[in-house]
Amino acid sequence: MAYEISVENIKCGGCAGTIRSKLEAMDDIHAIEVNIEQGIVNVDADETTRDAVAEKLLSLGYPETGTAEGIKAATAKAKSFVSCAVGRMKEG
Repeated sequence: MAYEISVENIKCGGCAGTIRSKLEAMDDIHAIEVNIEQGIVNVDADETTRDAVAEKLLSLGYPETGTAEGIKAATAKAKSFVSCAVGRMKEG
């Protein structure tokens, strides 16, 4: 079974790399694909993992579209910049 989550703040391959590595480390996740341009994370896993995946994405600075607001959105954006930088370092 697969599902997708639309998220904010995905900017580059570094962001995508961080998302993939962190989500693939979770239990019961089979595969992750990240569409940078559309801001969509495709998850190959049972739908029961969706809440945990969305929570993990939020903790990484990639809140689900329409859920982060106000201060939370600013904090999430700052976290995504850190994740992006870490992902770029791992790629290079």
